[in-house]
Amino acid sequence: MKLNKLHAALFAALIASGSAFAQSPIVIKFSHVVANDTPKGKGAVRFKELAEKATNGRVKVEVYPNSTLYKDKEELEALQLGSVQMLAPSLAKFGPLGVKEFEVFDLPYIFPSREVLYRVTEGPIGKSLFKKLESKGISGLAYWDNGFKDMTANKPLHKPADFRGLKMRIQSSKVLDAQFRALGANPQVMAFSEVYQALQTGVVDGTENTPSNIYTQKMHEVQSNMTVSKHGYIGYAVIVNKKFWDGLPPDIRTALEGAMKDATKYTNAIAQQENEQALENIKKAGKTNVYVLNDNERAEWRKALLPVQTQMADRIGKDLINAVNKESAALGYK
Repeated sequence: MKLNKLHAALFAALIASGSAFAQSPIVIKFSHVVANDTPKGKGAVRFKELAEKATNGRVKVEVYPNSTLYKDKEELEALQLGSVQMLAPSLAKFGPLGVKEFEVFDLPYIFPSREVLYRVTEGPIGKSLFKKLESKGISGLAYWDNGFKDMTANKPLHKPADFRGLKMRIQSSKVLDAQFRALGANPQVMAFSEVYQALQTGVVDGTENTPSNIYTQKMHEVQSNMTVSKHGYIGYAVIVNKKFWDGLPPDIRTALEGAMKDATKYTNAIAQQENEQALENIKKAGKTNVYVLNDNERAEWRKALLPVQTQMADRIGKDLINAVNKESAALGYK
């Protein structure tokens, strides 16, 4: 009798432990390299809130901002290995993986407006690009907007000739390398987390980024000049480890897809507002001279930089570049 009671107690304990295990939340580690108060940072937090609510707590999203978990060069490998489940790297990051087509987003002056951009990211082109990541063990979930880039340096940058000889920080991208070489500058690949100190100490002379990134990383405090050029674009791809994603229960995955869709709408809606506010904050700080290119100067920049599209055609794909330019033409841009 005592033995039967012991067996019953053990069986009950096993059932209880199994039940507890089954109820343990699925953890998604979401790592990124920017501050919480940027469009991407806020988008990650919003996704966490929506995902946990949509799954009734069956999923727990842990957000790691500001390179606290992985730096630029480390995060994609960590995702592929399953050390982290979700990232939102800038679109320039996929070139080193061998998916060079994403570098179309780096081409200077290829997106004349957000309308053209969204026709690309939300249409067949954006979907076909995500398909190319699957062989790398990565699934693409969404495109998040950050905004158009401006230039900063410790000298005025009004004309292409003003870049000659400057050491300009870039992400690891052959297109961005070609962009600055076209301007006569010397591009320097550097992790985002290292840029402030490099600007402060003169390791590099300047950089390009969106106003929200420039302001939240305090780059404007160590750069005397900023040119509102809107010459390029920074966007992000929210990606997950494919094996992890495919292995989720279907109802959980559906709930997370809905949460990501809503988080994407939120992030893209605030991106422009955040950048406009950041630019005003930079002006108010009074540490940086902010200059806006006039129409003639912008035309001069375009003339200097448009040859990069031809130069990178073999790398990115001539047909892809033409497809993006057709989206511009469809909206009346030349």
